Amino acid sequence: MKIAEVSKKYDISADTLRYYERIGLMSHVRRTASGVRDYSEQDCARIQFIKCMRGAHVSIEALIEYMNLFEGGDATIPARIALLEEQRDLVRQRLDEMQAGLDRLNYKIEHYNDIVLKAERGLYDEDEGE
Repeated sequence: MKIAEVSKKYDISADTLRYYERIGLMSHVRRTASGVRDYSEQDCARIQFIKCMRGAHVSIEALIEYMNLFEGGDATIPARIALLEEQRDLVRQRLDEMQAGLDRLNYKIEHYNDIVLKAERGLYDEDEGE
């Protein structure tokens, strides 16, 4: 699959795909005799993984470390699991922070009418007294 096809299929720019290759996240992309990238199914699976992890805000540095470990074979499985657990903990922390923000927004929205109505009534009552 050519870079334009992969870019369209995974909604990721060709520049980003080239960047991933340059930094070692996509280190084994084959090239045709004329030098055109030819993405395999395995490459596409790796792109899906990277895209999923980036969607969870896993850092590029953590992904590079994970991919380097992956290239090291089965002996690196414990280190890979540890890295994934660390990233999971960071995602949970971000989710907790986001939940706290969402709870605050919901509270304000739920109570906004009470606050606004009281303020408006206070203004209205003052106008009546004049």
